[in-house]
Order: sequence, then C-alpha cells, then structure tokens
Amino acid sequence: MTVRLTRQQLEHAGEGYHPVAARSSSIGAECYVDPGYLEVERDRIFRRSWQYLCHEEKLREPGSYVAASVQGRSIVAIRGQDGVLRAFYNVCKHRGHELLKGAGTTGLITCPYHAWVYGLDGRLHRARRSELIESFDPDGIFLTPVQVEAFCHLVFVNLDPQAPRLAEQTGSLAREVSSYAPDLGALTFAHRLTYTVHANWKAVVDNFLECCHCPVAHQDFVTLVEMDTYRVTTHGIWSSHMARAGRGQNRAYGVGEASVTDHAVWYLWPNTTLMRYPGRGNFMVWRFIPVGPEETCEEFDFFFESAPPTEQEMEAIRFIDEVLQPEDIGLVESVQRGMRTPAFQRGRYLVDPDGSGLSEHAVHHFHGLVLDAYRRACPA
Repeated sequence: MTVRLTRQQLEHAGEGYHPVAARSSSIGAECYVDPGYLEVERDRIFRRSWQYLCHEEKLREPGSYVAASVQGRSIVAIRGQDGVLRAFYNVCKHRGHELLKGAGTTGLITCPYHAWVYGLDGRLHRARRSELIESFDPDGIFLTPVQVEAFCHLVFVNLDPQAPRLAEQTGSLAREVSSYAPDLGALTFAHRLTYTVHANWKAVVDNFLECCHCPVAHQDFVTLVEMDTYRVTTHGIWSSHMARAGRGQNRAYGVGEASVTDHAVWYLWPNTTLMRYPGRGNFMVWRFIPVGPEETCEEFDFFFESAPPTEQEMEAIRFIDEVLQPEDIGLVESVQRGMRTPAFQRGRYLVDPDGSGLSEHAVHHFHGLVLDAYRRACPA
C-alpha cells in the first residue's frame, strides 16, 4: 500500500524552507515526532533507496549469503555458483515463510517450512509433493528479485526495481572514496558497535552532518583533526566532510603509527555514512535505522587491515564508544525532547559561505532531500 501525505502536511513540514540555506528554515518539528511521517519515509525513502548490507568479503565465495531486513521487508543477497551476485525477497513462493537467516554458505536454498528447494539463481528446483497440485508449473516459479550492487567494495540493495544504479546516482563518489581508501577491498570486518538512540533518525543524521557543535560538545575530537581545514561539500544525494589530521598530540586516541592522515567522511542518502579516520588502514560504515518515530538503531561497522583489531585500533573504538557516541547520543536525545515541546517548531541554519565544518549547509541539503520525498508522497 502506498503511503501518502496531505497537501496541508507537506506545506507545514516545509514552511519557511528555501533553496538557499542562509535564507531557509528547517523542516517542522512534527516530522520528528508524528508517526505518519515515518510511515511515509519507510515507503518513499527507505524502500526506494540504496541500503548498505555488508562488505563484499562476506559474499565473495559461491554460495555465500547474507539475509537482512529493509524496514520490515526480508531480503537475502547470495553469490551464485556462476559468480553472479543476486538478491531476492527472502520469502518462499509456497506460503511466504522466510528462507535464510543471518549469513553463511549454502548450495541450495531450502525453505525450513515445507522444504521447497530453490537454486542460487532463484529458480525453483523441487517442490515437495507438488504432484498433488493441479496445473502446477515449477518452471514458472522464481524468487522475486531485488536490485543489488557492489559499490566501492560494499554491497547495497534497493527494493525499488526502477531505481537507477547507485554508481549512476552518485557520480564521482566512488572515485573520491577510492582515492582516500584504495585498500578498502582488502580490509576485513573487525568490530561492530550497536546503539539504541531515543530520537528520530533524522535528528541523528542532522547531528552527523554538521560540526558546529564539535568545539562545544566534542572537545577531544577536535584535537584529532585540524578544524581550520574542515570542509563540507554537498552533491546530489551525498556530501563529503574532509579535514586534515591534527598536527600535534590529540586527546582522542593514539595515531603514532598512522598511515592514514586524513579525516574523510561521506554521507550517503538516506542513512549511511562512510568514514576513514586517522590511523592504520581503516574504514567504517555507520547506519541510522529507524525503529520508531522516536527511536533509532545505530550500527557501526569497523574494517581494518586485520582482525581482531590491534590495541591502538581498540583504543580508537573505545574513544568512539565511550566518549564520542555518548556525547552525540546525549545531544540528539535532548533535541528530540525539545521537538516534543510547544516551544520549538523550526529553526534557522547557520551557514558559512566558505563551506567549513562550522556550518549547517549539509543539514539544509539533507532536509531538501527529505522534502523531495514528501512531495512524491503528496497527491498532485
């Protein structure tokens, strides 16, 4: 069922929004608390955009698979014996039972309910006792495909069969990521952090997209990078956030053996961030997954040159887990409480014309993408 917004809801959400960030107000507070907006976002944003699944290392070998959920829709990505990467709705064509769980390797896909068997290409191989079904045509039964793409050695899926390829939508992003992280394909999964945040997913993204708050709320982090080099650039469905590593000692974590000397971060619409921090060869993928209108699950995957992480890498992970994340979670949960009061409806963007990190133009860019999705959900 297609979820829609009324014209009145759309106008109120974007009241005061202007294409020029310095003249604009932010989207309305109701977008962060009203369950109706989240239902529209699930339908018009998350089920129609490219969602990160895993590093391609998990799907390199024939028969390897990863099952996941995209806002309540069960999917599975699998590498065929022919070497082709495919994805399907993780649903048996007999009675709708889920087929695979977690990650692993298999030669065939067997439904655990009635033992219908599918090939890795999605074609039905065997249907137990199907000779009892009149006019049964096994050759016409396939698992329903889902778009899948390996992008910068990361696997993404998209439930919209009409969506353009991620590489097509993002232009120069792959080239830029590869220039900063040429070793990404050789890195291996080493650690995951997971958090429950009592705030709307957009409040979490808003916070991530600006560093105006960094000198105030992240006093250890700002010693890790040279804030005077911090620049934020917005593109179609992504933005880049770049800074040089600090020139002296920092209070965050040790980078004495650093081979990476840049802080390079990319936001990818709608809820994925890609990061390369100062230190040994590394990469991080951070997702903000809406659970409810005022609850978000954050998943933070770390990829290093080897696993388990070295002690210095664990120091960096501990800094994120014990210092940076508690600071940010406290900020966005406070914002969420403010959104629920009659005292706040919408605010203005602080915009630096030089595009520094001390600017909120990337938040404005994100809100524009959200409003575009709302418009698509509104009858003409």
